Amino acid sequence: MIKAIGYAAQEATAPLKPLEFDRNEPGAHDVQIDILYCGVCHSDVHQVRNEWHNTVYPCLPGHEIVGRVVNVGQHVTKFKEGDLAGVGCMIDSCQECQPCHAGEEQYCEGPKGWTATYNGPQKPDGSNTFGGYSSTITVKETFALKIPENLETKAVAPLLCAGVTTYSPLRHWQVKPGQKVGVVGFGGLGDMAVKLATAMGARVVAFTTSPEKEAGIRKLGAEDVVISTDKAAMEKYASSFDFILSTIPTKHDINPYIQLLKRDATIALVGALEPLEPINHSQVAFHRRSVAGSLIGGITETQEVLDFCSHHNIVSDVELIPIQQINEAFERMIKGDVKYRFVIDMNSLKDQEG
Repeated sequence: MIKAIGYAAQEATAPLKPLEFDRNEPGAHDVQIDILYCGVCHSDVHQVRNEWHNTVYPCLPGHEIVGRVVNVGQHVTKFKEGDLAGVGCMIDSCQECQPCHAGEEQYCEGPKGWTATYNGPQKPDGSNTFGGYSSTITVKETFALKIPENLETKAVAPLLCAGVTTYSPLRHWQVKPGQKVGVVGFGGLGDMAVKLATAMGARVVAFTTSPEKEAGIRKLGAEDVVISTDKAAMEKYASSFDFILSTIPTKHDINPYIQLLKRDATIALVGALEPLEPINHSQVAFHRRSVAGSLIGGITETQEVLDFCSHHNIVSDVELIPIQQINEAFERMIKGDVKYRFVIDMNSLKDQEG
C-alpha cells in the first residue's frame, strides 16, 4: 500500500481536516499520479455537506486532478513515468453497457453505475473512494487523461469537470459558428462555457445577476451581458437563441430563459441537480422548445475538450490556494466570492506532513 495524506470531512457539519490513509499500489493496468493541483468544484461542497443525501464519511473530495505519473503497471501503454496526467469525475464504470461502449461512461447503466472519483463505492470490496484533495492517487489508465504540456498546469485542473461539463452539451446540441448561445450564471462553469462557445464560433450572450461582472465576462468573448433581473433587457432577446446553457448550481426559475429560445431550440441545465421551479409548459409547447439536462462527460469527450483547449489556448481563470485554506474557500464559494475557480496547490500538503 502507498501512504497518502489528504483533507477530509468526518461528518456533514465538520470542517475538512488532515487524514492519513492508504492508496493501492498500481496494478498491471494502473497508473500512480502524484497530485500537483486539484480544482474545487461546487459539487464538493454539496457532497461534503451531504446536501444530496448520499455521502459516505469520511469524505475526501476532489475530481479535477492534475499531476505527474510516478509509477505505471506492467501493461500500461498510454502513460510513462514523468507524464502529466489528469483524473476527472470518474475512475471506473461497468464497461459493458451501451453507454459505456459508446464512450459515455457518465450514463453507465451497469448495476452500480459509474464509480465516482470520491464518495463512490470502490469495486469489488465496496470501500469508499477518496479524491484529489490529497497527495497521490492510483487509477486505471483508461480513466486517466493526457494533459497538454502547452497549457498552464494549475489552470488546466478545472477543465476536467467544469470544462467537460460545459463542452459536452455544446457538442451534443451541435453548437455551430454564427449561432446565438446564451450562458446563464457566471461562476466556474459559466466562465468555461463562454470561452468554449466563443471558440466554437458562436455569438455568446451571458446572463448574470451581478452587474459588476460585466466587464470580465466581455473580456472572455461574450458579445453582450444581460442583467437577468432587468425585464426590458430580457424582453429584447425574446425568441432569439439557438441554444441556452444554464450553469447555476442551485434551484432556480428557468421560465424566463425558456421564453428566449427560438422555435425548436433547447435550454440545457448542467448546474442544478435538485427539483426546480415548475415549468410553464405553454412556453415550451407553443414553440416546440426543449428543456434538457446534461451530466459531465465521458472519458473520450474529456480528452477531446483537453485537446480542444490546447488548440485554442483555453484554460480556466483560477485563484490558487493552499490546502489549509479549503474550509475558507468553501465559504467564499457559497458567497460567490471567487474569480472564477479555486485550485489547490498540493505542494502545500508538504507543510502539513512537515
